[in-house]
Amino acid sequence: MTRTAERGSVSIEVAVLAPAFIALMVLAGVVGRSAVAAEALDAAAHDAARAASISRDSDTARKSALEAAQAQLDWHGLACVNELDPAFTGSSPDNKSSFDDAFSSSVGTDATVTVTISCVVSFRDITLDILPGMKSEKEITAEFTSPLDRYRSRQ
Repeated sequence: MTRTAERGSVSIEVAVLAPAFIALMVLAGVVGRSAVAAEALDAAAHDAARAASISRDSDTARKSALEAAQAQLDWHGLACVNELDPAFTGSSPDNKSSFDDAFSSSVGTDATVTVTISCVVSFRDITLDILPGMKSEKEITAEFTSPLDRYRSRQ
C-alpha cells in the first residue's frame, strides 16, 4: 500500500532539483572561467611590463608591451571581448606618473614602468535564462610594475 503512495516521487524530486544542479554547474563554469582569465591577465601584465622595461624608449616600450601581452593571452587561449588597450604609467624621482618621463630620466636614476591591462570576459555561451540578473560579461584588470635598469642608457 505504501508503494503506490510514493509512485512518481523520484520524478518530482528530479524536476525540482535539476534546475538547481544546472545553475550550480553554470556558476562553477563562470567562476572557473573568471579564475583562468585572471591568471592569464596577470601573466600578460607581467610580460608586458617586463617587455616595456627592457626597451630603450617609450614608443618601442608601448609596442613591445602590447605584443607581449597579446602573445601571453593567445597562449592562454583568452579572447577578450574588448580591444586590448594597455594603460602605461611610470615613475621616477622627478615625475611620479609619466611613462615617457620615466624613459627620459637620467642614467643612474631609479625609474619604473607600470602596465595595466583590462579584459572583458564573455559568459554568453554558458549563461542561462533561468538565472535572473546573471551578467554575461565581466571586466578583469591586472597591473604589474617593472623597474627600468638604472645603468642602461635610455632615449
